Amino acid sequence: MLFRSVGQGTDIAARYVAEELSKVLGQPIIVDNRPGAGGNLGTQIAARAPADGYTLLIGTNATHAANTYLFVNPGFDPQADFEAVSMVGVLPLVFVTANTNPISSIGDMVRAARAKPGTLNIAVSTTTCRVAYELFKQRGDVPMFPVDYKGSSQALTAVLGGQVEYMVDTIASLRSPILNGQVKALGVTSAQSSRLLPGVKSVAEQGVESYELVGWTVLYAPRGLPAETARILAAALKKTLAQKSMQDKLLELGIEPLDKTGEPLNAFVASEKEKWGRLIRGAGLKPG
Repeated sequence: MLFRSVGQGTDIAARYVAEELSKVLGQPIIVDNRPGAGGNLGTQIAARAPADGYTLLIGTNATHAANTYLFVNPGFDPQADFEAVSMVGVLPLVFVTANTNPISSIGDMVRAARAKPGTLNIAVSTTTCRVAYELFKQRGDVPMFPVDYKGSSQALTAVLGGQVEYMVDTIASLRSPILNGQVKALGVTSAQSSRLLPGVKSVAEQGVESYELVGWTVLYAPRGLPAETARILAAALKKTLAQKSMQDKLLELGIEPLDKTGEPLNAFVASEKEKWGRLIRGAGLKPG
């Protein structure tokens, strides 16, 4: 069996999952990491594979939601070319500020931004970060100015140096600076508090109604996978993700394991594609 991975952190998660899933299925799994074009390269290859269950893809919110709106021609159709087998997990983000800032909650942040419309800055380093801010701006009526940085470390340096007041990024990227006291967590972007950052309330729990924006990873197969094969794979992945050792590994990587299959998963993926498209267009991000 072959796992296609789209690169970077997804590749690490894919290797952990593949190692344990191979034990449950009783056959070896090879992980083929194909980064490039925002994950499009590996996804294109998987889309052309036979729908026999022997080639699978670890897809993400980038490959199966955002990239449709960020690339003129991604080289595949996330709906027509793939079917979702089972979710692996979600990757919540977190809003932070420097420890020296008197702001200590999402409510404080909202009030500060409304008091000085368009003057407070927030660092963003990826499309996911930008989309998380765009939804926050819409749901919370928070008029801030997003400042683009090339990576999480540059954005964090800007926050610590006082060039920008706030930052939003994955919990995986910011957990260490939070724990060592460099920055303080204001709110996580999942609908509820996350196991990844115990004790920190979500943005929605702090009054920004219906706010939720997370990254996610889903196990996909080329469209046309036999129903019985899909059932076997989903059941095997569920058993794999239920293992405490696997949950601990994924949490360490910043992924909160989540069991979702069938129609609930299909509905989730469809709603996410619509949400990401609306927010990307609203942010004025043009396909390249």
